[in-house]
Amino acid sequence: MIKYRIRFLGVALFLLTTLGIASPSHAESGAVRVVFTKGGFIVGVGGGHGVLNFRGHNYPFTVSGMSVGFTIGASTTNLVGRALNLRSPADIQGTYSVVGAGGALAAGAGGVQLQNQRGVVLQLAGGKVGVELSAAVGGVTVTLE
Repeated sequence: MIKYRIRFLGVALFLLTTLGIASPSHAESGAVRVVFTKGGFIVGVGGGHGVLNFRGHNYPFTVSGMSVGFTIGASTTNLVGRALNLRSPADIQGTYSVVGAGGALAAGAGGVQLQNQRGVVLQLAGGKVGVELSAAVGGVTVTLE
């Protein structure tokens, strides 16, 4: 009986060690800063730049976007936050859409959560400077420089 327990524990330990080595790398997170300027009348167009800090390195990127709906005025938004589900810096690239309640950002309040086609989630918060009224739907595209 003791021999079977020892064998079972040995096999279990071997499998756990083997599976742990063979498992895929886990996704990580990085810090993000973005400055985004937007203006428009009916159709809003915007752009800006940002920096991803990932594994101790800075990766600059550009941001562009467009919204359709009620937009009038111009504003600049300074955002800081996190990029989740990164496996490499290139994963931040792509087109993002709003996840959950994103209307607070358009109204000038604190934050937004965006997700791209690779599953990367940007959780951003910050303040808006300028005069802009917006009730529009749109997307944002991020491209590494």
